[in-house]
Amino acid sequence: MPTILVINDDGIQSIGLTTLKKRLDTLGNVIVVAPKDERSGIGKALTTDHIKIMETKLRDGSKAYATTGTPADAFLLAVNKILKRMPDLLVAGINLGPNLGIDDLLNSGTLGAALEAAIHHVPAVAVSYCIPKITEKMSEKEEVTMKDLELTATLALKTAKYVLEKGMPPDVDIISINVPEKADAKRIKITSLSYKGYGDIYVEQKEGYRIISWALTGYPDDKLGTDLHAVKKEKYVSITPIKVGFLHNTKKLKDLLKTLSA
Repeated sequence: MPTILVINDDGIQSIGLTTLKKRLDTLGNVIVVAPKDERSGIGKALTTDHIKIMETKLRDGSKAYATTGTPADAFLLAVNKILKRMPDLLVAGINLGPNLGIDDLLNSGTLGAALEAAIHHVPAVAVSYCIPKITEKMSEKEEVTMKDLELTATLALKTAKYVLEKGMPPDVDIISINVPEKADAKRIKITSLSYKGYGDIYVEQKEGYRIISWALTGYPDDKLGTDLHAVKKEKYVSITPIKVGFLHNTKKLKDLLKTLSA
């Protein structure tokens, strides 16, 4: 049976994590390793202080491991300390909130776990349920039910099954799925990642500035074909293939090399 590692950034007791795990149980041996508490917006950060790993239970009573680290920590701890080998697949989510565009790719803890997996050549699927607005107290996340997540979980299951049976498509390391609230199962698009960054997301308070809410309407508009446009404007499910790699145009630095060597 394949081994599927499941990680999130909403915390070990998130309804999204339990819902995802229950669906993936039909595909193989599912191991859940996730932060004990909410670690949204942490990206692929690693913890330099002590990290604890605790055996615990999800909402449905199934076994899981909670850590005091980040989602990226969870991946590295899972493969090196718990599994002691690489899993066949990493599925991150179900994230309660959107993960759209380049800023979310680099800032999301959910995608941080997927990036860590991709770096280690483990196929990765990231799944997000796009709540329209999340306030400072996160009460909107507590209102999400398993029924609300039914389509998102089904798409995660089908994608995971596809990858386990056929492998990742060529030049794809991460498949990022974003499902709008009350989405139509027949309205699904393959999209490209938006390269538009955040606008002004900080609010002034007495102590300085902070992010006190997160709204889908606050994301910038982008062109047709991007993940942002599909979810925000068309209310389509967005399926975004991501290749992890950076361009290194060494030829363009020849003139700089001459300057440095002079």
